[in-house]
Amino acid sequence: MRVKIQNLTKRFGETLVLNSVSLDIADQELFFLLGPSGCGKTTLLRLLAGFYQPDEGEIIFGDKPMNGVPPHERNTGMVFQNYALWPHMTVAENVAYGLDVRHVTSAEKKQRVAEALAIVQMEAYGERTPNQLSGGQQQRVALARALVVRPDVLLLDEPLSNLDAKLRLEMREEIRRIHAQTRITTVYVTHDQKESLSLADRLAVMRAGVIEQVGDPRTVYRAPANRFVAEFIGETNWLSAEVIACASGAMALRTEFGSFHAPADVRFRVGQKLWVGFRPEAVQMGPAETNCLATTIRQVNYLGEVEQYQLDLGPGTTIKAIEQNPLEIRRLGAPLKVHVRPQDLLLLQVER
Repeated sequence: MRVKIQNLTKRFGETLVLNSVSLDIADQELFFLLGPSGCGKTTLLRLLAGFYQPDEGEIIFGDKPMNGVPPHERNTGMVFQNYALWPHMTVAENVAYGLDVRHVTSAEKKQRVAEALAIVQMEAYGERTPNQLSGGQQQRVALARALVVRPDVLLLDEPLSNLDAKLRLEMREEIRRIHAQTRITTVYVTHDQKESLSLADRLAVMRAGVIEQVGDPRTVYRAPANRFVAEFIGETNWLSAEVIACASGAMALRTEFGSFHAPADVRFRVGQKLWVGFRPEAVQMGPAETNCLATTIRQVNYLGEVEQYQLDLGPGTTIKAIEQNPLEIRRLGAPLKVHVRPQDLLLLQVER
């Protein structure tokens, strides 16, 4: 089911929560809404579910407008952050609840509950109650309850936020598997960058009720639209720079801490100010002929598979670096030359 959102605006009193949001979510897509608390992502999800009605704009499922259509007539399935399972019902009864209100026959209900529990690999737990289940198992039941109605659109509201780190990783894989099996168009709300990068077909980064960028995870991470997106989707080091030359498909940049070379970019011309950014994992240990920085080690955090560094460039300026599979022991206060490959630089216009 294709989902189209056109110029959607929502206010609560005097507060503008969504400001003319437009999105086009493809049939069978696993689409993420990502952003900080208060950005409007959950409000947008609830508008899709029909719990709220927009003040302006339109929601279309397939070719059918949804404005004014009540939740129970939209054929969506929703998984809430707190799972919202009935404690006095068994797992099977919880899963069947959506079918009861749809007046499905007893035989079909039994079959569809069994199918939904099989999809989430909970067939053996049908007679248990929610308080006899782990958090991950409760999450699977909540997914089964949403899937049993055979929704056109599946809506997930931060479904993994109440799980510990290990269970979150396990459930990420489960959600990936379930989506691959069912191919239901899914809209997933989260503030967790790792969830979105590891699962999404595409994602939208939101801030203050507007869409800052839409794209696949790799594009959004490696080519963020602005500093907000770059910093929200992952850590970034920034240096102010000026373009001093453009030739032969490359640009020369001048920073306070030395010169940089970057791939040519039609957005910039000689004399223009810009931000040059690079991710901590893009920092390479050791000197190089280009894009080299002389630093002093300020802080070291050894984490086994990686080592995290905070490096001083000069008074009041530090950068972060990450070394994979660290072997060499580096001491605080020691000098360290590092470099960044031209293709790993993020170049952004200075926002006015």
